[in-house]
Amino acid sequence: MEKSIQLVKENLKNSYAKYSNFQVSAVLELKNGELIKGVNVENASYGLSNCAERSALFAAYSNGYRKQDLLRIFVYTNHDYFVSPCGACRQVIRELMEDDAEVILVNNLNETKTIKNIDLLPFGFTEGDL
Repeated sequence: MEKSIQLVKENLKNSYAKYSNFQVSAVLELKNGELIKGVNVENASYGLSNCAERSALFAAYSNGYRKQDLLRIFVYTNHDYFVSPCGACRQVIRELMEDDAEVILVNNLNETKTIKNIDLLPFGFTEGDL
């Protein structure tokens, strides 16, 4: 877990937060030990921006991994408080990760807060609702 925390903090420098100056980094830890990075990438057309959590998850899925391969996701911002995933990310995490997958929030004081995926978005919309 320490390796993932170190990487999620180092990865923050890759964030492209030109407009909000609110950098976010995510690291997805797979069950096989592989780590996949993501950052927020903003765009002048704000709706076309992408969050760090979704960047990491989409990279994993683009490389053939699926929810059964994913263990946990770390989310880091350089603040002394915890920042949780936005609503869009919560929905994507809910669908693309197992219910018991861990979402670990990391702050710049090296504190962590762990939340189970299913608890992050109670009553989330899933394929079972279609």
